[in-house]
Amino acid sequence: MKKIYLLWLIALAAGCNNPEENGLAVVDPVPKLSEERKAQQQEIIDEYLYNCANKKFIYSRERQECLDAGLAKDPTIAYLWQQKAMPLFKQGKYETGMEYIDKAVEIDPERWQPYRAFIKVIFAKTYRAGIADFKDLLEKYGNAYVMDHTYKFHIGLSYLQLNEFEKAEAIFAEDLSEQREQWGEDGEHHLDLFYYGVSKYELGKCEEAIEIFNKALKIYPTFAEVQYYKAICLYKLEKPEEAMELMESAQANGKAGNTINEDNVIYERYPYQVRW
Repeated sequence: MKKIYLLWLIALAAGCNNPEENGLAVVDPVPKLSEERKAQQQEIIDEYLYNCANKKFIYSRERQECLDAGLAKDPTIAYLWQQKAMPLFKQGKYETGMEYIDKAVEIDPERWQPYRAFIKVIFAKTYRAGIADFKDLLEKYGNAYVMDHTYKFHIGLSYLQLNEFEKAEAIFAEDLSEQREQWGEDGEHHLDLFYYGVSKYELGKCEEAIEIFNKALKIYPTFAEVQYYKAICLYKLEKPEEAMELMESAQANGKAGNTINEDNVIYERYPYQVRW
């Protein structure tokens, strides 16, 4: 047991060495600058992030001190500000983390505004602020992706959480239509389908919701939350036996871990995720 715990601590300590594992997907941490300036900033990133901060425990003051030293050399490196913010969000310290990510966005909005908008929706749960950020991004760059989902997906989530169900229904329908246009009929994401179905469920459109839930279950047959809300719809449609059978399956799948499988679900519970 002690060995397992030690391995877990080591994993946490090295948790930010790989940007992909942190949900950052950083292609180029240095924004568009002259080659000379870019090289200078990369040297600071190498010294103070990769060779200092990333060798410390991810939530430690020592890691923050490494980043502070790099920012003392050059406070215009957006990536270092984002790296200061990231572990704070994972600790639930949203207000403090937002101060740092705001600085990153000021310096390089194209790279870091999508990340900030995502944090507002999934972590800080400041949905109106998240919608504002994502709508601004839509105007600037179109319906791009952050953390494997489109800007419209995150706007739809926000509307669900604000109980603005008609708006959620409309934007999920729009987003899924764009997915089909881009990827074909089999290109719809199971999580988009789940939340689209939830918007229908909230509007009392249970038959339509079930139709959408069935699509999600074709992609992810043991998705417990889809089964859970489909079971509620079945009960509302006066099919209690079928509903009970499905609810039992949902509970078994949920307890087995067949739930929302987003990377950041280890830090935050997603909208409509059931506590199994």
